[in-house]
Amino acid sequence: MEQVAEELGLHVRTVRGYVRDGKLKAVRIGKQYRIARGDLQAVTGTPPSHRRVEVATTVRVDAITRSDMDRVATLLTASGARVQLSYNQERASLTVMLLGGLTDTADLLNVVSAVLEPGEET
Repeated sequence: MEQVAEELGLHVRTVRGYVRDGKLKAVRIGKQYRIARGDLQAVTGTPPSHRRVEVATTVRVDAITRSDMDRVATLLTASGARVQLSYNQERASLTVMLLGGLTDTADLLNVVSAVLEPGEET
């Protein structure tokens, strides 16, 4: 919602009100909302300027040390990608959720692979 509010130049509460009132279509995924570009354009009245393709992917890494998790987290957050990380220290398990363009997401997955599997071909 923050991205939509920023793009429209509105307060987040205003965007939430639009969703609540049915003026803006949104899909709730967990605690977050996803708003399709087409639905946003329908509200603003702007025609699509170009095709946009996004991919959402979840990666789970078991048996990962805290230091390796920190390295992955630093790389991903520094990339500017939309990323959400969850680390379970007891299980040494990391879950990474990425949302972005096809090429950018593939590049990020290759970076994660290089950090976690050095010396292996991707």
